[in-house]
Amino acid sequence: MTPPTAAELDAADPLAHLRDEFELPDGIYLVGNSLGALPTAARAYVNEEFDRWSSLGVEGHFTGRLAWKDYHELLTDQFAALTGSHADEVVAMNSLTVNLHLMMVSFYRPTAGRHKILIEGHAFPSDHFAVESQIRQRGLDPTDSLILLEPRGGEEVLHPDDILQAITDNADELALVLLPGVQYYTGQVLPMAKIAQAGHSVGAIVGFDLAHAVGNLDLRLHDWDVDFAAWCTYKYLNSGPGGVGGAFVHRRHVADPDLPKFLGWWGTNKTTRFEMETEFDAIPTVESWQLSNAPVLSMAALRASLDVFEKAGGMGPLRRKTELQIEFFDRRLAESLGDRVENITPKALVERGCQFALRVTNDDGRRVFEELERARVLCDWRYPDVIRVAAVPLYNSFDDIDRFVDILDGIVR
Repeated sequence: MTPPTAAELDAADPLAHLRDEFELPDGIYLVGNSLGALPTAARAYVNEEFDRWSSLGVEGHFTGRLAWKDYHELLTDQFAALTGSHADEVVAMNSLTVNLHLMMVSFYRPTAGRHKILIEGHAFPSDHFAVESQIRQRGLDPTDSLILLEPRGGEEVLHPDDILQAITDNADELALVLLPGVQYYTGQVLPMAKIAQAGHSVGAIVGFDLAHAVGNLDLRLHDWDVDFAAWCTYKYLNSGPGGVGGAFVHRRHVADPDLPKFLGWWGTNKTTRFEMETEFDAIPTVESWQLSNAPVLSMAALRASLDVFEKAGGMGPLRRKTELQIEFFDRRLAESLGDRVENITPKALVERGCQFALRVTNDDGRRVFEELERARVLCDWRYPDVIRVAAVPLYNSFDDIDRFVDILDGIVR
């Protein structure tokens, strides 16, 4: 049986119409793993807040369904749906690294015997810096307290069994496991449920950086028993450059009065907040980790994107399209490029999201990337030799993949 063409797959795609919900740059946009496309409705949503600011001034904080003092709550249910969480477990606030620091203030509680943090050796630099600084802030030495997970010799990705074994090997000293849901360089999806279970079995806290996972994977944070997570929203959630971050704290922790926290005005009781008292009365949800009032203009753009996720029917249909696009992408690369290009992302669907991490095997990868740029194929380069490409199911077509492979084939020697 002849496999379907890009045109046939696009014609049968029940989500194809969602592409009209976005404004895409000229060319082929395959870099939503770095910055998502602009939701068309974002202009109207943000302009509405400009209009409210112009007409209401400070009264905009308290007026109408879009009152700024409660604006972050407009995102809560949609965040919960995308992360497999309850509404009291998720909040839009701050940025990714700020939220990771806030989570570690609460959940990294080292003792003389249990003080180690397990991360991956090729962690995103910001995560590594955050963890190392948290260790030093506690008066400890990263040389003694930081465990780096590395792939096996000559390999690019982590073996899931090796992650679980590293947890077991450090059982008595492990305080925190902090790993990505999706590895930013290789695109590997880590087994989050198994990691959470393994970490808890040895008495450790388990958290995840979901920058490349939210809006990409079908997540079940509550059911997986994850302790905490943090993410940005400008990649697959299309909130715009520097968009607001998000955080998850499992329900069993949110009302724990013994958890240390960095406190801010926006985390105290909403009904008495404006009485300006100086005794902290924690909101009994993850909102108690908030520090300051919402960046409304950024959140307005994010609302526009989250509304498109609702139109898609949530992550289930989007994940099904992603799997079809992965299979089509694999086939086209094999047909046209053979062993001239290697995809270092794992082969198993369970370990893959939208991103492909491509390495050119018989050419200068940087030259190839620059030629792609000149051909108006937007992807990105990660040192030392990987071209990252992501077909995002909200707005990328099978034809985008087909044309990309043809252009790549013409560039690679």
